[in-house]
Amino acid sequence: MPPANIDIEETAKFSRLATTWWDPAGALRSLHHINPLRVGYIEANNPISGCRVLDVGCGGGILSEAIAALGADVTGIDASAESIGAAKAHAAASGASVVYRRTTAEEYAEKHPGAFDVVTCMELLEHVPAPASVVSACAALTRPAGRVFFATLNRNLKSYLFAILGAERILRLLPAGTHRWRRFVRPDELEDWANAAGLTRTSRIGLHYNPFTRRYFLGENISVNYMACYRRTEG
Repeated sequence: MPPANIDIEETAKFSRLATTWWDPAGALRSLHHINPLRVGYIEANNPISGCRVLDVGCGGGILSEAIAALGADVTGIDASAESIGAAKAHAAASGASVVYRRTTAEEYAEKHPGAFDVVTCMELLEHVPAPASVVSACAALTRPAGRVFFATLNRNLKSYLFAILGAERILRLLPAGTHRWRRFVRPDELEDWANAAGLTRTSRIGLHYNPFTRRYFLGENISVNYMACYRRTEG
């Protein structure tokens, strides 16, 4: 597979974690904890039963399987062969009906333009060299008036303190080195890329963690983690 818009180091990082994707107490346990919030946000903005959904950067399939359980026809794509292998293995064991492919958003968009009612791209933009390219590909994969969902991290001093020092080095919610702060995406940057790709934002929400209750929750503040829903322009 051509290395276009793939950070080999980032892909290798998650490939090494492939065997832990489905361990709720493992290195990627935070994804299990936030998954109900991600699914709830998607469902609230676009009920997905009966929809054709593409999960871009699906990893081991945690979000893909949850969406499929709500009655969607789901395809998951990822650049990591090991992550796709873990996703396929878990789907086979759980009986989840999800199709997985090893590819990138850009490559898949060339073959399947406008093929999906909903495209999700969660926690991926901060791991690729050209996030604007992924945003454009996600828009191209979506049918007119369809929805695209992004989740990423804001780039500012607070996000460095909370997401890098706090989450990775102090609280150990994620393995140290999971993120590079300079790769974080400011909301205005995402807005510009989305608008250029023919997407119009319909909602946006922040994702928060309370270290005392050890619970994640949604709120209006988008200074660290945030999710956004966009509608593709019709026509």
